[in-house]
Amino acid sequence: MGFIMDGSESFSIQKILKQYGLKPHKGLGQNFLSDDGILEKIIDTAEISSDSAVLEIGPGLGSLTRHLARRFNKVVAVELDKSLIPVLKTLLSSFQNVSVIQGDILDFQPADAFQESYSVIANIPYYITSAVIRHLLESTVKPEKMILTVQKEVAERICAKPGKLSLLALSVQIYGETDMPLLIPAASFYPEPNVDSAVVRIRLYEEPRIAPELIPMFFRLAKAGYGQKRKTLRNSISANFPLGIADVTEKLQKSGIDPMRRAETLSIEEWNSLLREFAC
Repeated sequence: MGFIMDGSESFSIQKILKQYGLKPHKGLGQNFLSDDGILEKIIDTAEISSDSAVLEIGPGLGSLTRHLARRFNKVVAVELDKSLIPVLKTLLSSFQNVSVIQGDILDFQPADAFQESYSVIANIPYYITSAVIRHLLESTVKPEKMILTVQKEVAERICAKPGKLSLLALSVQIYGETDMPLLIPAASFYPEPNVDSAVVRIRLYEEPRIAPELIPMFFRLAKAGYGQKRKTLRNSISANFPLGIADVTEKLQKSGIDPMRRAETLSIEEWNSLLREFAC
């Protein structure tokens, strides 16, 4: 018979893994965070009220989930690893406001679980960071905020400014304002990863900074611009878009953009100007 966590007991990842005969799944990026102080700080960075609804991705053994359950009215936790579902349901059985769903977050539709506004608070592995963010930002029912614990290097990329804007940063920042309010040392996780982590906070705008009907074209154009590293926009776009160098050069110049610049130097306003030329 497994024990139940009501939030008052000491939460030991190693003890729970041993009791249930489990091992962290490296392929799923399972590094469990159980430091109560850090978990509370992560939640504090969300700056949301107690009557909020929260989506958690990859609850693992429920270390963050139990804190969320004590702080918010509704928590929906989506876990891919089938072997953790019985454990989660046992450990969280004292919380009536938590729903545990087994499945892939990339197949999960927030509209099926949330009719009201919600926020995302989660520790997500590197290999699905970009896909998860884009899936949620493009869902029909978008979150108000996203509080994501990711690798520090990835967090820095997401929060980058023009001059160092990656395609990932661009694809996030058209939807919301980003910052990095908290650093988390690798030693806070079990098993300990090779790198430190950080919390990325994304506050979504009421409307994206790109017109919704132009977003597919925007991503097509941006991917072309970033398609060849260290190449100029003129060369990279013409190599990855069905237009010749002369046409691409003309559109860049009409947008007030030097064709010899590189994709990472453009601001979202400049991408918007360029997009309007390509959408004509």
